[in-house]
Amino acid sequence: MSAAAATRRPAAPGRGGPLAAERTVLRLTRPYLRRLLGTGLLATATELAGLALMASATWLLMSAAGQPPLDRLTVAIVAVRALAIGRGVFRYTERLAGHDAVLRLVADVRARVFASLAARRDTAGQRSGDALSRLVSDVETVQDLLLRVLVPACAAGLVGVLAVGGAALVSPAAAGVLAGGLLLAGVVLPALATALTRRGAAEVAPLRGALAADAVDLTHGAADLAAFGATGYALDAATQRAGRLARLERRLAAAGFAVDAAGVLVAGLTAGAVVLVALRAGVDGVLVGVLAVGTLAAVEIALALVGAARQWSQLRAGLARVATLLDAAPPPLPTTPPAAPGRTVSAGPHDVRFAAVTVRYRAGAAPALDRFDLDLPAGRRVAVVGPSGAGKSTLAAVLTGAVRPTAGRVTLDGRDLADHPAADLPRAVGGLLAEAYVFHATVRENLLLGRPGADPAELAGAAGAAGLLDWVHEQPDGWETVVGEEGGQLSGGQRQRLALARALLAAPGVLVLDEPTEGLDPAAADTVLASALAAVPAGHSVLVISHRLHGLAGLDEIVVLDAGRVVQRGTHAELVRSPGWYREQWRVQEAAERGYLALAP
Repeated sequence: MSAAAATRRPAAPGRGGPLAAERTVLRLTRPYLRRLLGTGLLATATELAGLALMASATWLLMSAAGQPPLDRLTVAIVAVRALAIGRGVFRYTERLAGHDAVLRLVADVRARVFASLAARRDTAGQRSGDALSRLVSDVETVQDLLLRVLVPACAAGLVGVLAVGGAALVSPAAAGVLAGGLLLAGVVLPALATALTRRGAAEVAPLRGALAADAVDLTHGAADLAAFGATGYALDAATQRAGRLARLERRLAAAGFAVDAAGVLVAGLTAGAVVLVALRAGVDGVLVGVLAVGTLAAVEIALALVGAARQWSQLRAGLARVATLLDAAPPPLPTTPPAAPGRTVSAGPHDVRFAAVTVRYRAGAAPALDRFDLDLPAGRRVAVVGPSGAGKSTLAAVLTGAVRPTAGRVTLDGRDLADHPAADLPRAVGGLLAEAYVFHATVRENLLLGRPGADPAELAGAAGAAGLLDWVHEQPDGWETVVGEEGGQLSGGQRQRLALARALLAAPGVLVLDEPTEGLDPAAADTVLASALAAVPAGHSVLVISHRLHGLAGLDEIVVLDAGRVVQRGTHAELVRSPGWYREQWRVQEAAERGYLALAP
C-alpha cells in the first residue's frame, strides 16, 4: 500500500459492526482475563481509596477546627494514614498487574501481526515503513485500549455508583444532584469528546504509517531519489504529510482543551449544587463540607471517562489496522508435543522426501508448487533451477518449515516435517535463504549467529570457504569490522559471502543454498560455490537453488521447475544433451559469460 493511499483511505472501524475491531482484539484477552479483572478491581480500589481519603481528611480538618477531645479524632487520623498508604499500594499493584497482563497480550498480538505481514508480503505490496508502523505503533494501541480506556472506564463507573450510594446515606437529594453531575461528566462529556475527535483521530494512524514509510524512503532510498532527481519531491510530500499530521494533532488538542474546561466547570457547578441542596436539607455543616469535597473528587474520577473516550477515538484507526491483520493472520502453528527420548532432531545427516507436495498461497490461485516429488537422502546433492516465479523459493520455504504444504507430504527421516520439534528443526534443515539478514554488528557477531560457540579456527574455515577470509584480513578491525545496517558497509558480493559463511558455519544436516553466488562475478561465483560444497561435512545433503547453471556439473541431480511443476530432471551432462529449458538457458549463459570474460580487464 502506498503512502498516498494510506492518507486517502482512513482505516475504517472494520466490517461486522462499529465495534468489530475492538471485538477482534478483545477475543485475544481470554487467556489473560483473570489478570485483567484483577487489574480492574485494583484500579477501583485505588480510586475508592482516593475518594475516601479526601472525605476522611475533610471530616478530620473540619472536626478538628472545633477542638473536640482527641479520642474522637483517633479513628479518622488512622483512616487518613491507612488510606494514603493504601492508595499508593493499590496503584503500584494495579500498574504491576495491568502491565504484566497487557504485555503478555501485546506479545501475542505482535506475533500474530508479524505472521500476517509475512504472509501478505508477496501479495499485498506492503511497504516496510508502514509495516513497521503497524507492528509497533498500531500494536501498542491494544495496550492503550486496555490500560487507558477499559480499565479506567470500569473503575470510574464503579466508583461513581458507590459515591452516589454513599452520598445517599447523608442526603438523598444531594445524591441525586451528584448523580446528575456524574452523568454529565461521565456520559455527556465523553460522548462530546468522541464526536469532536472522531474524524481527525481516524486520520492520525494512517498518516503516521505514511510518515514512517516516508522516513524509510528518504533514508534507505536517498541514493535512488538523488539519482532520479526526486529528492525534492519526496521531501515536499513528506513535509506536507507532516504538516497535515501536526494540524490534526493541534485540532485534537484544542478540542481536548475545550472538553477539559467544560469538565472543570461541571465539577464546580455540581459541588456548588450539592452544597446548596444539603444545606436546605439541614445536613450538618461538617458533612456538607465532606459532601462538597467528595463531590469534587467523584466528578474528577468520572472525568477520567473523558480521557478514555478521547483516547479511544484516537486508537480506533490503529485498532482497525491491527484487527484487519489479525483477521487475515494464518492460524498459529500447533504446538509440537515434547519429543520422546531419542526422538530429538540432531544436526547430523538426514533423509528428506517430498511426496506430491502442492502449495497454494490463495484459494483458487495457481499453485506455487504442483505435485512436487524429490528424494534427498543423506549425502545427496541436488540443484533446483528454473525461471523466476517457477516455485524455487517456495520449495526452500517448505523444506525449512516456513510454509506448510496445501497437499502432499514432506518427511524428515520418515516422519512428517511438522511432527519434529520446532525448536530443533533449524539444526536439521537450514542454510542460506533468499533474504538472509545481515545485522548491524561485527563480522564475528554475524557469523556466530550460525554457531554461537564456534572457535576462531571454525570461523576462519567458514569464511575461507565462502571467499570472505582475505577481505576480513584486509580490514583494519579484522573480525571486529562493523558491517552496517543490513550490511550497508559491504558490497553485494561481500554481503552474500558473509551470509554464506554463516550458513556453512551452522552446518545443518540438510543445507539449503538459495542463490549462494548472487552478486558475484562468474569466476568468483564458480570458485565460491565449489569451495562451499567442499566444506559441507560428509553425509550432509545439499539443496542448491540457483538461476545460474555454472558450477552444477558435479551435483547428483538437477531438477528444472517451471510454474511449480518439474519439467526436467537429470544430471548436468544429461540435461545439456536433451532439448528443453536447461539446454537453452545453458547456451545463453555460456555466451553471456564468455562475452563478460572477454571484456573483463
